[in-house]
Amino acid sequence: MSTPKKISELSEPEVIIRAKGDNKYFGLLYNKYFDQIFRFVFKRLGGKEDVAGDITQQTFIKAMANIHKYEDRGLPFSSWLYRIAQNEVSMFFRQQKKNYSVPIDENRVNDLAAEANIGRHMSTEEQEMLIEILNSLNEEQLELIELRFFQELNFKEISEIYNITEANAKMRTYRILERIAKNWTND
Repeated sequence: MSTPKKISELSEPEVIIRAKGDNKYFGLLYNKYFDQIFRFVFKRLGGKEDVAGDITQQTFIKAMANIHKYEDRGLPFSSWLYRIAQNEVSMFFRQQKKNYSVPIDENRVNDLAAEANIGRHMSTEEQEMLIEILNSLNEEQLELIELRFFQELNFKEISEIYNITEANAKMRTYRILERIAKNWTND
């Protein structure tokens, strides 16, 4: 007869299965992913620490309440948490009826401009024009650009957040970059 595994010996899939029946196992997932999800939410909110803590907590409350709905589809468990966190951040902005803003870093703006084939080193006036173009994007497009260029996530990480393929994440991003370039030449 084999002895039961210690909690510390359980694999993540085993912890998830047990968390579906016993909330104490969810604590292991919480401890593993809290900082990672908090950093994501914190960046999305532009550094509002108190609100980021609340939204991160809400993310884990929803995850714990819905863990029974989680299905392993070959993506990391964290991608499911990122989706919940993204939804919570979006809901926060809708409830606040605030305009969505992206923290701008000059180096990231130059990287974005280079990827969109509109230049490498931009004057302040050109950066302002680019920001106007960014402001014309819808929320999802702006989120994708923020994740890729301002939070510097790779396409795999973006695909996990949106539950899409890596190729689809690239395609969406490059279509947005094409739109930015088209709007640039029209202005």
